[in-house]
Amino acid sequence: MANKKNPTTDDILKKYGAKIEKQMKTSNLTSAATAPADGKSSPKFSSSYEQFRSSMSPEFSRYEKWCKTLGNLFKIKVGEKDKKRIEAGIKTAHLNITASESVVFSTMLLLLTLFGGMLFFIGVWLITGTFSLMFLFLVFLLAIFLFFYSSRTPDRLAMKWRLKAGSQMVPAILYIVIYMKHTSNFEKAVSFAAEHLEAPLSLDFRKVFWDVEVGKFSTIKESMDHYLESCKGHSLEFVEAFHLIESSLYEPNEGRRITVLEKSLQVILDGVYDKMLKYTHEVKAPLTSIYMLGIVLPTLALAILPLASTMLAGAIKWYHVLMIFNILIPFMVIYLTGNVMMKRPGGYGESSLLEKNPLYSEYLSNKHYVRGILFAIPFFILGIIPLLWRYTPVPTWLNMQRDYTWNEIGISFLGNSGVFGIIENASGNLVGPFGSLALVLSLFVPLSIAIVFIVAYGGKTKRLILARDEYKEVEKEFTSSLFQLGNRLGDGTPAEVAFSKVAESSKGTATHGFFSMVNSNIASLGMSLERALFDPRRGAVVFYPSQLIATSMKILTESVKKGLKVAAQSLMSISEYVKNIKKINDRLNDLLADIISDMKSNMSFLAPLLSGIIVGLAGMITTILGNLSLLFESGAGDGASLAGAGGISGILSIFDVTAMIPTYWLQVVVGVYLIQIVFILTTTLVTIKAGRDPLQATSEIGKNLKKTLILYAVVSLLSIVGLTVVGAIALTGLT
Repeated sequence: MANKKNPTTDDILKKYGAKIEKQMKTSNLTSAATAPADGKSSPKFSSSYEQFRSSMSPEFSRYEKWCKTLGNLFKIKVGEKDKKRIEAGIKTAHLNITASESVVFSTMLLLLTLFGGMLFFIGVWLITGTFSLMFLFLVFLLAIFLFFYSSRTPDRLAMKWRLKAGSQMVPAILYIVIYMKHTSNFEKAVSFAAEHLEAPLSLDFRKVFWDVEVGKFSTIKESMDHYLESCKGHSLEFVEAFHLIESSLYEPNEGRRITVLEKSLQVILDGVYDKMLKYTHEVKAPLTSIYMLGIVLPTLALAILPLASTMLAGAIKWYHVLMIFNILIPFMVIYLTGNVMMKRPGGYGESSLLEKNPLYSEYLSNKHYVRGILFAIPFFILGIIPLLWRYTPVPTWLNMQRDYTWNEIGISFLGNSGVFGIIENASGNLVGPFGSLALVLSLFVPLSIAIVFIVAYGGKTKRLILARDEYKEVEKEFTSSLFQLGNRLGDGTPAEVAFSKVAESSKGTATHGFFSMVNSNIASLGMSLERALFDPRRGAVVFYPSQLIATSMKILTESVKKGLKVAAQSLMSISEYVKNIKKINDRLNDLLADIISDMKSNMSFLAPLLSGIIVGLAGMITTILGNLSLLFESGAGDGASLAGAGGISGILSIFDVTAMIPTYWLQVVVGVYLIQIVFILTTTLVTIKAGRDPLQATSEIGKNLKKTLILYAVVSLLSIVGLTVVGAIALTGLT
């Protein structure tokens, strides 16, 4: 006993430092990272990384499976330039494939599309005797497009990853800065950020530790510097902020060290603002081009298709138009909008905890789609009535004619053409429907498709959007509440008591509900501060799924373990950060407002207006030519004088109505194309404004579909009725 050495101050600090470290639970990543890379010391972290990667990227895994299945059939030597591009995308998106497998998958997709198209073409030729070079040409175009589209898949997946990770870069720097303000340890600060950030940036940070664990790098700093090399091309401000944080480790003066850390946070905020400012100026011209090439020109081309199909003796069929307008052009628009989104800088955007919201199960539920389908079925049946009369024996079962003329139903001024426009051609086969009533009924087909998504998307997002709006209001006032909470902690008030006092002083504000819920969990249910905030069922953060609130409270619960003074300083830092980021958000929203509003008006007003008028014009042209054909066939009017005046009978022999594309199918193609455009452009606009935000995109798609399709249906109906009446009156004067 006499020889027993008394513990020194260092021994006591080490003992209790280890105890505090154990309580903070931040050493699991660093211990794994510093363990020897013998393959046995820390298999748990390796397997957890793989599980985490696969669970966070199911869509990537599907692409990986296809590449592994088809990509191993043969090998392709990829050019050095393409190989670098593909491997960069693979690395960013954490894909477990090679550049060769990606290119082989694209090549196999090309070959399978060509082979499948040829088989289908041969089958149709043998059964019907129809030989269509146009179909072969379209299949070839589709195959080429799918090849180039699929070859850029690693780039698109990397872009999605960057957008999501980019929205978490500023909070990541904030985590590390606040941690290092009270503990100047880089490894533990990055570990703290990796544990508390959401995916996918947390996965990138875990990968940094994993690379050390498997022996790829000897220190966390080397691994992190290697990771930052991949960020230089798209997030230079993030790299600069990290280098400033690393440089703070070498500052001997404490005040200077804190200044450098705060400077790193300001660097990333300024960098994000400057890049988004530049992007808002660059994005307007590409979006306008997309609108012209993807909406205006294709829609105008539809106006001449009925005439073009007759002049080409029926070489252009309705299914050719469907392939062009509902497959090829939407893919082209997706490709163009993808290029716009790829240029979007990271570091700014929505990063909400959608998956942790108690209403998330409602977002995933399929019951809303069932409701939408039930609502849509009556409209869809109305829309396919002309097809039932054209292709099925339903009229025979009901003891009705295949078609009725306008004269037969008492509307004689519209002529002697059929209401459905089902005509028997020279070969004795039925063609059509060409009639105005069939065209009006066809409006219900795209309308019924839109109703499914309007009802489903509205139902699955309504409550979630209301909850988000609620916590957005909380966020507006959260800065002052954090300041109050920091002051209470700075005065030496325990955190549990400080929440009670802030809840009392914040009555009548949006933040009162949050603080009172935390206080209730502590006082009534006996929860600890951490459980009161983050309990999966009762935690206040669960009911206020805001990234700002979650970040603030996570930092509070960890920093309070270091002392009330440290916690108070942390909350003050967050309050200042929130103030700065709010200014940037407001300014960027102002800059983006013009672009967003222009494209929304083009998509939900001009596009349906133009499409509706074009459909009406196509219907009028078909009606006039059909009635003139009947007129000359029946010998009505002074046919000789008409022929002498303008050779109308000769012209009508060129414009064979039975060889036209039925206006019924033309309208269905236009309506479905509008639905596709709403999906594509709405997702693009939401991504430009807020990064990857599936909740907002789903909600906006439902709203925009409602506006666009209702306007389109109304304009089309008025155009069809109005122009048909005008055409009938003109023909009446002619006869």
